[in-house]
Amino acid sequence: MTILVVHGPNLNLLGEREPSVYGTLTLAELNAQIVAYGRSRDCAVRTYQSNHEGRLLDALQRARRWADGVVINPGAFGHTSYALRDCIAGIRIPVVEVHLSDVEAREPFRKISTIADVCIGKISGHGPQSYLDGIDLLLAR
Repeated sequence: MTILVVHGPNLNLLGEREPSVYGTLTLAELNAQIVAYGRSRDCAVRTYQSNHEGRLLDALQRARRWADGVVINPGAFGHTSYALRDCIAGIRIPVVEVHLSDVEAREPFRKISTIADVCIGKISGHGPQSYLDGIDLLLAR
């Protein structure tokens, strides 16, 4: 199985940005954990990060040709982007929405997910473990 892990806007600042909310792990460290975890589960994992909505859409559309599933932390786009929602619906591969922080316990706008209805699940509030749980959810399908 091959899985694409997508990190949305501002996740390139992990380790620096609000460590009390997002932790001190850098994106490179997080990606290393994710790839190693995938390997331990006998699947290949590719990671991708962009701050640009269109680039995220392009990566997801390309993934429909080679990936068996996607784990996506859409960042703020998960609360605002109907383009992202339509893209996920259109690629027709299973997608899991993940968040490092507990979005349900934060600002009211973070409780809204424009992509939840086209994802097979949503995992939030478990820090880096959210990504690993997302991989497991895809593997269990």
